[in-house]
Amino acid sequence: MQSSSARMRSTTLDRSLQKTKGDVNLTTFALLFSEMVQYSQNRVDNIQDLQNKLADFGKHVGVRILDLFFLRNGKDKREVRLTPMLIFIQKTFWKFLFNREADHLEQHAQEANVYYIIERECLVNKFISVPKDKGNLNYASFVAGIIEGILCTSGFTCKVHTHQAPRGTTHVITFAQSVMDRESRLDAK
Repeated sequence: MQSSSARMRSTTLDRSLQKTKGDVNLTTFALLFSEMVQYSQNRVDNIQDLQNKLADFGKHVGVRILDLFFLRNGKDKREVRLTPMLIFIQKTFWKFLFNREADHLEQHAQEANVYYIIERECLVNKFISVPKDKGNLNYASFVAGIIEGILCTSGFTCKVHTHQAPRGTTHVITFAQSVMDRESRLDAK
């Protein structure tokens, strides 16, 4: 009897960092995200400022979650090439964040430095309705910030914007010329 009462209850701090599934309850995430949106709405004047604020929050998350991903998965090697890094985000990292892969990864037909990550149903837009007075507001700017934070931290300087398209949410990634120059040098080797 004493041995069972002597056992300590497990807390979040006692859990292994190796656990990757089921860490965050969807309801908890939705509540936290909703509070973040309300906090941001009270501190901005227009829709563009709100989307920028959400993207800034996402950048901070992206920087930190990338380190968490590598720590949890025991990986010490990061991608240095552009295409493998984008595939890593579309498949592996998206699954780590949202328990599924992003639907599509595409490159712009004319511009070599522009890529698209397309989701049919973006998690952050799933449970939030956009008021009629804020018609073109897209809460997926938060996810765009996460993508930008991951890429910039990994040495792929870029800007990421999000817009709604007929196929779903499109994250438009525009890489800096320095990234494209580095890719050209690596291709020449």
